[in-house]
Amino acid sequence: MPYEPPPELAALSLGQLAEQVAARKLPPIDQWSPQDVGDSEMRIAADGRWYHQGGEIRRPAMVRAFSSLLVRDDSGQHWLVTPFQKLSIEVEDAAFIATDMQATVDAQGRAVLAFRLNSDDLVICGPDHPLRVTGTHDVPAFYLSVRHGTEARLNRSTYGQLIEHALAIGGSELAVESQGARFVLVPA
Repeated sequence: MPYEPPPELAALSLGQLAEQVAARKLPPIDQWSPQDVGDSEMRIAADGRWYHQGGEIRRPAMVRAFSSLLVRDDSGQHWLVTPFQKLSIEVEDAAFIATDMQATVDAQGRAVLAFRLNSDDLVICGPDHPLRVTGTHDVPAFYLSVRHGTEARLNRSTYGQLIEHALAIGGSELAVESQGARFVLVPA
């Protein structure tokens, strides 16, 4: 059965998707150099839920706000960054969960894959936001680069959408393309 994206995502043209991505005004955290370093006492569980001092953060607006301040350094440590503080945050797997996918074609006829995250961000897969596959052939794990070193893990249904799309386009190996970049969907 072919995947049907939800109406609110399926109705968006590629231009509208790009507008939504651009409209999400993110703080310039790459320009901040806070001197105060500490612990946020926060954790992002493998299922994408956020916790502070053991209690779940249930307000989506708070999660969206905090997620816009996330970075991951070269050692894999995640941080919440403000102009004045850099606070560590425990991330069990990935900082985001990709919850939906739409496949479309751009004006040049290239395939484009857009992913919606649990933070309500839209990320367009491609050279700047590559897909990577880890795990085993029996239990693969798919990750999408988001921003500032952070990643989104594709949830089961989104992974299924991606595989359905790869099978629908065919080819000699299980792979997809987006914005001119090719991604093999089998762990190395």
